[in-house]
Amino acid sequence: MHNLLTRLGFSYETLNSVAYRLSGGDSRNFELYEAHMRRILWRGTLDTLYMVSFAAIFAIILGTAVGLVLYLTSQNGVRPMPVFNRTLGMAVNIGRSIPFVVLIILAFPLSRYIVGTSIGRTAAIVPLTIAAIPFLSRVVEATLHELGHGIIEAAISAGANTRQIIWRVILPETAPGLVAGYTILVINLITFSAMAGVVGSGGLGHLANSYGLQRHRTDVLVYTVVILVLIVQIVQAVGQFVSRRLDRR
Repeated sequence: MHNLLTRLGFSYETLNSVAYRLSGGDSRNFELYEAHMRRILWRGTLDTLYMVSFAAIFAIILGTAVGLVLYLTSQNGVRPMPVFNRTLGMAVNIGRSIPFVVLIILAFPLSRYIVGTSIGRTAAIVPLTIAAIPFLSRVVEATLHELGHGIIEAAISAGANTRQIIWRVILPETAPGLVAGYTILVINLITFSAMAGVVGSGGLGHLANSYGLQRHRTDVLVYTVVILVLIVQIVQAVGQFVSRRLDRR
């Protein structure tokens, strides 16, 4: 953490100096302030991981399913259905075109219906999932289209049905690309969760807004940014590692 802060142009001494001034220059107040900051930063990090994790799970399941249907029903797919494909594609495009901040507001009634409230970390999972599904479905569709059609034709010639083609050919052959897409999804969800924090969902975004921006606490703002950067770097590294391990080439 110290090395990363140094690269960003900050140091613990600088941040501690800011925190000391914010605590009124009293050593006891400063100790209480430090303990409070550690507590809320840890809680904010856990809230962010909670929101992103559950939203990613739901979005991966539903988004992969929608992307797979788009691929199978395309003109060159296993089960061409042009009208259905265009209708579903239009719905996906509409979902992708709605700004996330607007989507959060529109999803308030749905969040209240599903989880009983429209505010908080659990309620934020609903708009996060809704925003992620159209994005991931297009990523999955594009990844599947990279699969050579000859492989599908060979499976059909061997007598494989649609279910066997999906589970034994399409998904295994495109696994590295799908993992790369899932990695991008999780990183985008981290960004979305920070935006959701501005409207009261909790997490590091809420912390950066309520403490760092509104209360002018530079140390909190910097720490939240550093934590978000670290989370993104870890997700990216894990995603690249898994994708390389699954690549059979």
